[in-house]
Amino acid sequence: METSLGRWLILTAIVALFVGAIGGLAGGSAAYLLLDNEPEPTPTPIEITVTEEELSTIEVVQQVSPAVVTIISTGGADLILGKGVGSGVIIDERGYIVTNEHVVNGYSAFRVILANGEEREGTLIGTDYPFTDLAVIKIDGSGLSTVEFADSESLVVGQKVIAIGSALGEFPNTVTLGIISGLDRRWKSNGIFYQDLIQTDAAINPGNSGGALVDSQGEVIGINTSVIRATEGGEVVQGIGFAISSNTVIDIATQLIEQGKVSRPYIGIRHQDLTEGAVVVFVSTDTPAAEAGLMEGDIILKMGDYSIDEEKPLLNVLMNFEPGDTVTLTISRHGSEMELELTFVQRP
Repeated sequence: METSLGRWLILTAIVALFVGAIGGLAGGSAAYLLLDNEPEPTPTPIEITVTEEELSTIEVVQQVSPAVVTIISTGGADLILGKGVGSGVIIDERGYIVTNEHVVNGYSAFRVILANGEEREGTLIGTDYPFTDLAVIKIDGSGLSTVEFADSESLVVGQKVIAIGSALGEFPNTVTLGIISGLDRRWKSNGIFYQDLIQTDAAINPGNSGGALVDSQGEVIGINTSVIRATEGGEVVQGIGFAISSNTVIDIATQLIEQGKVSRPYIGIRHQDLTEGAVVVFVSTDTPAAEAGLMEGDIILKMGDYSIDEEKPLLNVLMNFEPGDTVTLTISRHGSEMELELTFVQRP
C-alpha cells in the first residue's frame, strides 16, 4: 500500500513537471511573438548645423562652379609637351572662356570639360603673351553658365576668397578657401614682371591655373595664375598664390574677343635683360628695330624717359607705349652711347 502510494506521488510529480514545462514553452513563445510583432524603433535623426558663413560659401560655390571648366590641351608641336591640363572660366554666353596663356601655349587642340562632365571642342581665339598670362578660347555657346566680375579696385586685404579649379586635372571644380593676403603684387616670369596681381593663401594646385578666384558675393575677382612653392635657395614656401585682377582680365579678354589680339607695341628683336639695360640678340628684318638701325649687340639703356634695368625689364617698359608711338632709344654700342628714333607697330 505504501509502495503504491509512493509510486502514485512520483507519477503525479512527473506529470506536474511535464505540464509546467509545456506551459512555460507556450508562454515563452507567446511572449516572443508579442515582442517580435512590436514595430522597430525609429532612429533619431542627426541634425547637421550649418553656420551662416558656411551657407554663404555653399551658395557661392553653387553659383559659380557651373561656369568653371577643365581644359585639356593637346597637339603640341614639341612631342615632349604631351598634354596640358588647366582650368578656365566661361565669361560670355556665346562660349568664350578665359584661361591662362601657359595652359594653351604650344598646343593646337583643346578639349573643354564642363562642370556637368559634358565635353566640347575648343578653339584658341588669342593670347596676350608675353605681357600677361591670359588667353581666350571658344566653345559652342549653347546652354552655358557664366560668371559676373567684381571691380578689383574695390578689394581690401583680409577679404575672404574662394578658389575653384581642376586640381591636378583629376579633381574638377575643387574648392579651397582663403583670404586676400596682398594687392597690387608683381611677380617676375619669362622676363617680365606680371603686375596688378592679387596675393592669396587659398590653395592653388597644378591644374588650377586659369580657374576662378571669387569673393563672398559670388563675383570673380581674379583668374588664378601661379604659386610660389620654393625660394631660389630651395626653401619651401607655403600659402603664396597669385591671381590676375578682374579689371585686367576684363580689359584683355574684351580685346581678344573683339579683335583676336591685344593692342601691344612691337619692336622686332630678341633680347636678353641685363642688370642695366637689355642687349639685342637678334633683329628681324622689316621691323621697327631694323628701320631704326638697331644692331645685334646693342644695349638698350632707355626707351623714352624710361630706364631699363632689373626692376624695369624691357617688356615692362614696352607696356607704357602704344602702337604708333615714336620714342627715342638711348643705346650703348661698342661702349659709346647714342640715340635712335623708333616707331612702334602693332604686335603681330
